[in-house]
Amino acid sequence: MQIGCPTEIKPQEFRVGITPNAAQEAVAHGHSVLIQKGAGVGAGFTDADYTAAGARIVDTAAEVFASADMIVKVKEPQAVERAMLRPEQLLFTYLHLAPDPDQTHDLLKSGATCIAYETVTDPRGGLPLLAPMSEVAGRLAPQVGAYSLQKANGGRGVLMGGVPGVGPAKVAVIGGGVVGTFAARVAAGMGADVTVLDRSLPRMRYLDDTFGTMFKTRYASAGNTAELVAEADMVIGAVLIPGAAAPKLVSRAQLSTMKPGAVIVDVAIDQGGCFETSRATTHQDPIYEVDGIVHYCVANMPGAVARTSTLALGNATLPFMLALADKGWRKACSDDPHLAQGLNVHAGQLTNAPVAEALNLTAITPEAAIAS
Repeated sequence: MQIGCPTEIKPQEFRVGITPNAAQEAVAHGHSVLIQKGAGVGAGFTDADYTAAGARIVDTAAEVFASADMIVKVKEPQAVERAMLRPEQLLFTYLHLAPDPDQTHDLLKSGATCIAYETVTDPRGGLPLLAPMSEVAGRLAPQVGAYSLQKANGGRGVLMGGVPGVGPAKVAVIGGGVVGTFAARVAAGMGADVTVLDRSLPRMRYLDDTFGTMFKTRYASAGNTAELVAEADMVIGAVLIPGAAAPKLVSRAQLSTMKPGAVIVDVAIDQGGCFETSRATTHQDPIYEVDGIVHYCVANMPGAVARTSTLALGNATLPFMLALADKGWRKACSDDPHLAQGLNVHAGQLTNAPVAEALNLTAITPEAAIAS
């Protein structure tokens, strides 16, 4: 198979879909790899690194899309990239279709087969290709939130850990999954007073058993959420429903109950965000204010630490990429039902029910697409 990797063109996206090590593995399996010139520079990989791995460097994204059987990326294809997709071509990347009807319709129109990292599952019910970036985003959330809390950046001017005689910042983390757990760990490590809200009692027991008194847990009822949001200096949104749009858990009206200069960090913004007032921002212009509340809603947070993120993502995607290349997507998905859950679009049809529900469209099952 001819595997292609274009340069990411989403603003301030420095990650790359294929590392030199992944390229070397693919070549060793008998495949050819095309890398767009400069694709890895933001993550610290030179064209020479890819050439040494056996890949071929081409000048433009158009050359990659025209020649490759499978396109491997990081972020969802932008409009100009979607226009270059063709029937029978395989796209393997993050998609986040539920809040993005334009992308969804373009992918359906392309006729391509599209497998989304974020809906591939594992035997334990986890999301193995989303988890590495969730870990990165979770660790980053308190860091960017602490920066946003500084008075010069529009925040309350509160230090996360406080000082002797002055209490620490109060941080509410909505969601106790991968993002929420790592956000809580880092915020607590910075000395903040942290509470994690979740609706799963088994998950809260796990957090209590694992982390003890490092941070507190509360049941995520509407009342508890409203109370903690009103008390917080920082609220981190870390709720995920796989494939579906994020639920809106904090309304605009609730902003009036928050402390002036409090900070919202919406890690769920890729799926539409879990605050009513969230809108996607970029690393170049990450912060905005609504009703005196500072919002940080960068849609590709892990891109800020592109080398770490690229290596972590590459470790997770490599086995799946090789399976798709070695077997073709039908056999690979037929052999691995967890990979099949990543199938979102095939030949003009949606194959993911939560996406279809979010966009008021119809979907067929992945199994039907594989058999077609």
